Amino acid sequence: MGVKQNTNDNAGRIHVSPEQLRYAKVLNAGMRAGLVVLVAGLFAYVSGLVPAHVPLEQLPALWTLSAPEYLRATGMPDGWGWLHMLDSGDALPLVGIAILAGVSGVCFLVLLPLYFSNRDPIYFSIAALEIGVLALAASGILTSGH
Repeated sequence: MGVKQNTNDNAGRIHVSPEQLRYAKVLNAGMRAGLVVLVAGLFAYVSGLVPAHVPLEQLPALWTLSAPEYLRATGMPDGWGWLHMLDSGDALPLVGIAILAGVSGVCFLVLLPLYFSNRDPIYFSIAALEIGVLALAASGILTSGH
Protein backbone atom coordinates (compact mmCIF):
# COMPACT_ATOMS: atom_id res chain seq x y z
CA MET A 1 0.00 0.00 0.00
CA GLY A 2 2.44 2.74 -1.11
CA VAL A 3 2.05 6.46 -1.38
CA LYS A 4 -0.22 7.45 -4.23
CA GLN A 5 1.44 9.39 -6.98
CA ASN A 6 0.16 12.80 -7.96
CA THR A 7 -2.39 12.32 -10.72
CA ASN A 8 -4.43 14.64 -12.85
CA ASP A 9 -8.12 13.98 -13.25
CA ASN A 10 -10.22 15.17 -16.16
CA ALA A 11 -10.78 18.58 -14.60
CA GLY A 12 -7.02 19.19 -14.37
CA ARG A 13 -6.96 19.00 -10.59
CA ILE A 14 -3.94 17.42 -8.95
CA HIS A 15 -4.61 14.82 -6.27
CA VAL A 16 -2.05 14.50 -3.53
CA SER A 17 -1.80 11.90 -0.83
CA PRO A 18 -2.56 12.59 2.86
CA GLU A 19 1.14 12.05 3.55
CA GLN A 20 2.14 14.77 1.09
CA LEU A 21 -0.40 17.18 2.56
CA ARG A 22 0.73 16.53 6.13
CA TYR A 23 4.41 16.94 5.17
CA ALA A 24 3.64 20.20 3.34
CA LYS A 25 1.61 21.64 6.23
CA VAL A 26 4.31 20.89 8.79
CA LEU A 27 7.05 22.17 6.48
CA ASN A 28 5.13 25.39 5.86
CA ALA A 29 4.48 25.97 9.57
CA GLY A 30 8.10 25.18 10.49
CA MET A 31 9.48 27.40 7.76
CA ARG A 32 7.31 30.31 8.86
CA ALA A 33 8.16 29.84 12.54
CA GLY A 34 11.88 29.55 11.79
CA LEU A 35 11.83 32.66 9.65
CA VAL A 36 9.97 34.69 12.29
CA VAL A 37 12.37 33.57 15.03
CA LEU A 38 15.38 34.24 12.80
CA VAL A 39 14.25 37.77 11.92
CA ALA A 40 13.29 38.55 15.53
CA GLY A 41 16.65 37.27 16.79
CA LEU A 42 18.51 39.25 14.17
CA PHE A 43 16.55 42.39 15.08
CA ALA A 44 17.34 41.88 18.78
CA TYR A 45 21.03 41.52 17.91
CA VAL A 46 21.40 44.38 15.42
CA SER A 47 19.29 46.82 17.45
CA GLY A 48 21.24 46.12 20.63
CA LEU A 49 18.03 45.11 22.39
CA VAL A 50 19.92 42.05 23.68
CA PRO A 51 23.64 42.60 24.37
CA ALA A 52 25.96 40.66 22.08
CA HIS A 53 28.89 38.44 23.02
CA VAL A 54 30.76 39.78 20.00
CA PRO A 55 29.96 43.46 19.35
CA LEU A 56 28.60 44.15 15.88
CA GLU A 57 31.38 46.68 15.24
CA GLN A 58 34.07 43.96 15.60
CA LEU A 59 32.56 41.63 13.00
CA PRO A 60 34.21 43.09 9.86
CA ALA A 61 37.67 42.45 11.32
CA LEU A 62 36.70 38.92 12.35
CA TRP A 63 35.16 37.89 9.02
CA THR A 64 38.60 37.28 7.53
CA LEU A 65 39.32 34.51 10.06
CA SER A 66 38.68 30.83 9.51
CA ALA A 67 35.94 29.26 11.63
CA PRO A 68 38.36 27.80 14.23
CA GLU A 69 40.26 31.10 14.42
CA TYR A 70 36.98 33.01 14.82
CA LEU A 71 35.90 30.75 17.67
CA ARG A 72 39.26 31.20 19.44
CA ALA A 73 39.33 34.98 18.92
CA THR A 74 35.78 35.50 20.19
CA GLY A 75 35.53 32.80 22.82
CA MET A 76 32.42 31.44 21.10
CA PRO A 77 31.74 27.74 21.66
CA ASP A 78 31.56 25.27 18.80
CA GLY A 79 28.85 22.74 18.04
CA TRP A 80 25.70 23.06 20.15
CA GLY A 81 27.50 25.22 22.72
CA TRP A 82 25.63 28.27 21.42
CA LEU A 83 22.57 27.01 23.32
CA HIS A 84 24.26 28.13 26.54
CA MET A 85 24.58 31.65 25.11
CA LEU A 86 20.94 32.48 24.43
CA ASP A 87 21.29 35.54 26.62
CA SER A 88 23.60 36.97 23.93
CA GLY A 89 22.09 38.75 20.95
CA ASP A 90 24.45 37.13 18.47
CA ALA A 91 23.25 33.65 19.47
CA LEU A 92 19.53 34.43 19.12
CA PRO A 93 19.38 34.21 15.28
CA LEU A 94 20.83 30.71 15.56
CA VAL A 95 17.55 29.54 17.12
CA GLY A 96 15.74 30.39 13.89
CA ILE A 97 18.43 28.68 11.83
CA ALA A 98 18.13 25.56 14.02
CA ILE A 99 14.35 25.53 13.52
CA LEU A 100 14.77 25.84 9.75
CA ALA A 101 17.40 23.10 9.73
CA GLY A 102 15.34 20.75 11.89
CA VAL A 103 11.92 21.12 10.32
CA SER A 104 12.50 18.36 7.76
CA GLY A 105 13.08 15.88 10.60
CA VAL A 106 9.82 16.96 12.21
CA CYS A 107 8.08 16.48 8.86
CA PHE A 108 9.25 12.87 8.70
CA LEU A 109 8.32 12.36 12.34
CA VAL A 110 4.70 13.33 11.74
CA LEU A 111 4.51 10.91 8.81
CA LEU A 112 5.38 7.88 10.93
CA PRO A 113 1.86 7.45 12.39
CA LEU A 114 0.32 7.62 8.90
CA TYR A 115 2.69 5.03 7.50
CA PHE A 116 2.15 2.82 10.54
CA SER A 117 -1.64 3.02 10.35
CA ASN A 118 -1.52 2.35 6.60
CA ARG A 119 0.62 -0.73 7.28
CA ASP A 120 3.30 0.60 4.97
CA PRO A 121 6.55 -0.79 6.37
CA ILE A 122 8.74 0.40 3.50
CA TYR A 123 7.84 4.08 3.81
CA PHE A 124 7.73 3.81 7.61
CA SER A 125 11.29 2.42 7.57
CA ILE A 126 12.52 5.07 5.14
CA ALA A 127 11.06 7.88 7.26
CA ALA A 128 12.47 6.36 10.46
CA LEU A 129 15.91 5.99 8.87
CA GLU A 130 15.78 9.58 7.61
CA ILE A 131 15.00 10.79 11.13
CA GLY A 132 17.91 8.74 12.45
CA VAL A 133 20.35 10.11 9.86
CA LEU A 134 19.26 13.69 10.54
CA ALA A 135 19.56 13.19 14.31
CA LEU A 136 23.00 11.63 13.91
CA ALA A 137 24.16 14.49 11.70
CA ALA A 138 22.82 17.09 14.15
CA SER A 139 24.42 15.36 17.12
CA GLY A 140 27.93 16.12 15.94
CA ILE A 141 29.12 12.61 16.84
CA LEU A 142 30.63 12.09 13.40
CA THR A 143 32.49 15.41 13.24
CA SER A 144 36.24 15.43 13.08
CA GLY A 145 39.08 17.88 13.15
CA HIS A 146 37.92 20.64 15.53
